[in-house]
Amino acid sequence: MPETAADIMPETAAEILAAVAAAETGPTATELVGRHFRVRDHYDVGREKVREFARAVRNNHPAHHREAAALELGHGGLIASPTFASVIGAATTRSLIGTVLTEYDVSQILQTDQVFEYHRPILAEDRLGVDVVVDSIRSFGDNDFISVKVTLTDADVLPVLVATTTIVARKGVEIDPAMVQTVTGVVMHGHVAVPGESEADPNALILLAPDEVAELAAPAPARPVHTVPTRDTVAAGSELPAAKVPVTRGDLVNYAGVSGDPNPIHFSDTAAKLVGLPTVVAHGMLTMGLTAGYLTDWLGDPAAIGKFSVRFSGFVPVEPTAPTVVEFTGKVKSVDTENGTATVVLGATSEGKKLFGRAVAEIRLS
Repeated sequence: MPETAADIMPETAAEILAAVAAAETGPTATELVGRHFRVRDHYDVGREKVREFARAVRNNHPAHHREAAALELGHGGLIASPTFASVIGAATTRSLIGTVLTEYDVSQILQTDQVFEYHRPILAEDRLGVDVVVDSIRSFGDNDFISVKVTLTDADVLPVLVATTTIVARKGVEIDPAMVQTVTGVVMHGHVAVPGESEADPNALILLAPDEVAELAAPAPARPVHTVPTRDTVAAGSELPAAKVPVTRGDLVNYAGVSGDPNPIHFSDTAAKLVGLPTVVAHGMLTMGLTAGYLTDWLGDPAAIGKFSVRFSGFVPVEPTAPTVVEFTGKVKSVDTENGTATVVLGATSEGKKLFGRAVAEIRLS
C-alpha cells in the first residue's frame, strides 16, 4: 500500500474542510453497502457544456462540436466526450464523501480505478437521472477500498451509462492543520459538501428505501457505428499510431473549472508540495479524457466505445512555464469479426513513466 504523502493525495482537497465539520452520526459506511441514493435534482446536459468539456480534454472529433457532424453519425445532438460523466461523478462523489461517508478522513483518499460502461453516448439536451450505490467496501489494515457505482438514466428511465469508481480511504489519521490552512487559502469556492445543508444543494443525496429502488429497464438498441477501422481491416496485434499531447498549467486550471474538481494540487505549488509532490500535477481524469480522445481520433466515431476502464498508477508533473508532453500508444488485443467488436489496450506515459497500471477499451467496429 502507498505510504508517502504523494501516494495518498486527497481525491478532492476541498473536502478537507467538510471533513473537519462533518458530524460522526448516522449509519456506518459498511451499513450503507448496497443502499441506493438518488441525486436530488436531474442533470441537464447543455450543448455548450459538451463543447467546453471536449475542448478541456482535447477531444477534437467534430461530433463533439458541430451538430451536423453528430447527425451524420445518427445522433440528434452533440455527442458528449467519453469521460463527460466525470463532471456529474465529481459532484456526486463530493456529496457522498462529505455528507454520507463521514467516518473517513477525506484528506486520505486516493482514486485507483475508473470504469465507464456505455449503453449509448450522452447527448446535448439529455436530462439525466443519477442513481448512486456504495457497491462494496473491502478492508485491508487501516485502508478501505470503496467501490461506488453511478448509473445515469435518460428521461424515459433507460440506462445511458454506468460509471464505477474505486477509491482507497484511510481511517484514523489526523488532518494536518497546515493542510487545512493551505486549502482554506487556495480552494475553489462553492465545491464543499456541507452536512445539514442538503436542502439547498441540487447534488444532495437522498437515501432510498429498498422498495423505492426500481429495476433498470433494458437499454435502447445500440445504433450502428461508423468507424474508420472496420472489422475487416483490424487484426489482433495491430498498433494505433502513436501520439503526443502537450499539457500546460493553463490546461490544468481550465480542466479544474470545467470538471468541477477543486483539488489545489492541480494548480497550487504550495498545496502540491504540502502533500509531497514535486510540483503541480495533472488530474487523473484529465489524462483519462486525453486518452479517450486519442482513441476516438483513431476510431472516427466517439459512440463506438462500449467500455473504457483505467487503473491509475502515475501522475503528470506540470511546471509553471513549460508544457509536459504526454505520449499515447495503443494495440488491438483481440477482434471478434462476427460481432464487430474488439479490445484495445492503451498506454500513456509522461517523462518516461507509465500513468496507468491498466487501460482497456472495448469497442464496436463498422
